[in-house]
Amino acid sequence: MRRPYATRFGVAIDGRFQGERTKAGDGEEEYDAAIATAFRTGKGHPFYYDTVWDVMRLIDYLSTRKDVDASRIGLTGISKGGIEAYFTAAVDPRVAAAVPYIGVQSFKWALDNGQWRARIATIQDGFDVAAADAGKSPGSVAFVREFYARVVPGIDGPFDGPVMLTLIAPRPLLVINGDSDANTPIAGVRLAVHAAQPVYAAANAAGKLQLIVQEDTPHRVNPESVDAGIAWFVRWMKP
Repeated sequence: MRRPYATRFGVAIDGRFQGERTKAGDGEEEYDAAIATAFRTGKGHPFYYDTVWDVMRLIDYLSTRKDVDASRIGLTGISKGGIEAYFTAAVDPRVAAAVPYIGVQSFKWALDNGQWRARIATIQDGFDVAAADAGKSPGSVAFVREFYARVVPGIDGPFDGPVMLTLIAPRPLLVINGDSDANTPIAGVRLAVHAAQPVYAAANAAGKLQLIVQEDTPHRVNPESVDAGIAWFVRWMKP
């Protein structure tokens, strides 16, 4: 008799202000506006956190389906989606395995070492509006810290990569990043993974944490890395 969960399938949602969840074009204008509003009002977290919440609600739904084995829900994402993937895995133990692509990083390391500009460039218009509203220089690291504190509070502290990855242990986690990725500087990636290693080791799960560094690679995912992610899920989530 075949197992009731033998069929594998994938499901994805659009992040807030992305895809069908935007009213105009590709959503960048709405996304930046929402970020500027979050800074101004202190309400909402459109930069990562709100979509993490939505992914958790997706897991709620999947867990109600009779054709889903809720003990074998894996999570992956690329870039912004990669950040949201490891955040979700850290706060939701129902994620059985995770493969964040080009997302893991240390926001604090980037701030402390002047490597924050590429990350901010992904939301430049919203950030610039926030700086103008605050009467601050958008080139000031002090303002970046203030901006993070209002829009994604804790992201360079208790919710930074080196902390969040430890919360995923002992579940399987494959981190994939490029060695020349300005958005996720490799030194910060290594810092996050190194922080998690002793926690995995203490749980007798050292083999469930792996870092793949794509050589001579900027902010992209190479085909062999896609294959590695698929193999990771097959290895750890097979029936």
